[in-house]
Amino acid sequence: MTMLLNDEVKMLQQVPLFAGVSPAKLKLLAITSERVAYRSGEVLFRQGNIADAAYVILSGVADILVDSPTGPVKVAELAENEIVGEIAILCDMERSATVKATSPVEALRICKDNFFALLVDSPEVTIAVVRVLAERLSRTTAELSEARAQIRR
Repeated sequence: MTMLLNDEVKMLQQVPLFAGVSPAKLKLLAITSERVAYRSGEVLFRQGNIADAAYVILSGVADILVDSPTGPVKVAELAENEIVGEIAILCDMERSATVKATSPVEALRICKDNFFALLVDSPEVTIAVVRVLAERLSRTTAELSEARAQIRR
């Protein structure tokens, strides 16, 4: 499935992280990013890999899987208009999870340099990323507290 540039811009506007970004900046982001397609069962990236890009899911569904002693554990599901992989490139760390397509997936692969350029040029995106990080940290802290409470019982 090939999208027109204007269609990509409209899809990027649906991504909460990019909601406040001007269409001109989104067009530049779309032009400088790579459209990638995955078949069901294919891996977008693996836990432990070096993070070099973030991915915006344009269509399809993918699972976020974390390695465990008993095998991969699904911790979340990604759908259209969601972004994944941005935290690892911000923190310059290895991927903390594997992302695997569970249906045909079309995504926009935003390389690290272009993502950083967008952050520098768009304070609204930087604020949105900070909010996402804060929400994830809050959710993880709540889950950890709940898990500790269950262990103590």
